[in-house]
Amino acid sequence: MSKRLTLCADDFAQSPAISQGILQLLQAGRLSATSVMSQSPFWPALAPALQELRGQADIGLHFNLTHPFTASARPLPYWLLRSQLRCLSVDALRVQFLAQIDRFTEHFGQLPDFIDGHQHVHALPVVRRALFAALEQRWTAAEKPYLRAPDKLAHAGDSALKARVLQGLCLGFNAQAQRRGYRTTGWFAGLYSLRAEADFAALMQGWLSACAEHSLLMCHPGLPAVDLQDPIAAARGQEYAYLQSSQFAEVCQAANVQLSRFSPAAAT
Repeated sequence: MSKRLTLCADDFAQSPAISQGILQLLQAGRLSATSVMSQSPFWPALAPALQELRGQADIGLHFNLTHPFTASARPLPYWLLRSQLRCLSVDALRVQFLAQIDRFTEHFGQLPDFIDGHQHVHALPVVRRALFAALEQRWTAAEKPYLRAPDKLAHAGDSALKARVLQGLCLGFNAQAQRRGYRTTGWFAGLYSLRAEADFAALMQGWLSACAEHSLLMCHPGLPAVDLQDPIAAARGQEYAYLQSSQFAEVCQAANVQLSRFSPAAAT
């Protein structure tokens, strides 16, 4: 029996090159989900292409606090430190969540299938309280979204220290989400150094071999582009090339993996 895996491309709408690469992979069946940076100025024009993929892929919100779409963005260390010190405003963060959810919905026509976060900020202490508060305001009758649980990271890729830090910073998120009735991604992977010299093909083969039934794997593909503002642009191009290749299809088949949506609609 094949293992169902949700392969999610993060950062949709961050740039046209990233978004076009993700769209091509979704249309080819090489991805089964993507998460949207709804603050992006490119989002309104890109939304119609994603609307055509409703029912074929999960479309979620990639909550952002760090990418400089707005003046409120701050570098990741700012949020890491202040979340650990518990000196962030839950209400101010709730307002940010609501604004990003609403901008997603305005252009996509429905609420997100799931929520994750750029650099996993959604699962940090204090930030997660704001997330739960915002979700309770917007999902009053609709099926609740599923949530990415970084503390359930099951594979360290090529970055053991980075993995331990992420799990520690997000500790307890999965349990808190489940207590509130949210479905979470129990087996999660895709973390790696995102360096151009990383062996993404070997990493993918390891993830596919190790994944459990109904797992989530994140990735960051995009069309090859020279983007001085994107420190992982080279890795994006390599991921795109591998995911659209026959080698990836063969590895999925050898690992008995079937790309699938994670949302409740896919499980019925």
